[in-house]
Amino acid sequence: MAIEIKQLQQLIYRSIDELNAVRDGTLIEKSEQTALYGQNSSLDSVDLVNLLLSVEELLEDEFDIEFTIANEKAMSLKNSPFKTVSTLSQYLAEELGG
Repeated sequence: MAIEIKQLQQLIYRSIDELNAVRDGTLIEKSEQTALYGQNSSLDSVDLVNLLLSVEELLEDEFDIEFTIANEKAMSLKNSPFKTVSTLSQYLAEELGG
């Protein structure tokens, strides 16, 4: 079963909601262009790790797919898949055959 990019974006948005529920300070915006990593991101490294773990858990719960997002391939790519919600959802779609 192929997972569509929009479904993956919704998983990421749900993970952002979970993160926003426990964060102090500025809430993370939910849009395709929301920066998840890099200079323009409002996430620190712990937030990013928690977000990725949440997405992994949702992938397993919703689609019965076990996948480590921050794997060797993702870390070695020239253009980080963690840059925005859009790049993360595109990376996941490619890796999961969507």
